Amino acid sequence: MVTVRAVGWARSFPVSRGVRAAREWTAEHLESVPWDEDTRREATYSVLLTVSELVTNSHRYAGGSARLVLTWDGSCLHVSVADDDPRMPRMRPPDADLGATSGRGLGIVSAVADSCDVHAVHGGKAVTACFGPRGGPGPHGGGS
Repeated sequence: MVTVRAVGWARSFPVSRGVRAAREWTAEHLESVPWDEDTRREATYSVLLTVSELVTNSHRYAGGSARLVLTWDGSCLHVSVADDDPRMPRMRPPDADLGATSGRGLGIVSAVADSCDVHAVHGGKAVTACFGPRGGPGPHGGGS
């Protein structure tokens, strides 16, 4: 007999409702993440910035068919946006075009998250950023 124990939770939000609604929805769910106050204070801005960047990119490149998913696995908050566009985003060097007004979203997410991953899913793609507790072990067994 196999015993499965669920840890944490997952919540899903339709990106078609917009960037502001996605940030507000995320802020509500951040209250249920069992972080200490220092971690919550530091992580909230980074998580909301990540949601803004990923949802904006999804609207711009994939239309409104994407979903924002927050998953708490007991040690890491995963912020993921999946859409049906199979084109994978590419990381641009920070100095690629200093006059550009766009094209830096994935770089921003990579800078504020503990980890960031882009992978193909069901004919589209998902971008997932992970935020772990302050001063604790890094997500997925990595350093902090």
